[in-house]
Amino acid sequence: MLATHTDEIRVVQESLRGRRPVDEATLASVDVLGERLEQLKRASGLFAGVMFSEHVKHLAGRGVVSAAG
Repeated sequence: MLATHTDEIRVVQESLRGRRPVDEATLASVDVLGERLEQLKRASGLFAGVMFSEHVKHLAGRGVVSAAG
């Protein structure tokens, strides 16, 4: 079954919009989405150039999220 990660997407979206605090749930959601993006990149070259926006990178508070490279 394909995991859609809609909960993680919703958490990150709401944090970016200022509707919820940037907390552990937000950072965990960014990590989950980053891992999923890395899986997609390994599965297909179509995703090679896909990365998180600067806003998500800043939100994560790390400057660079693992999926960005």
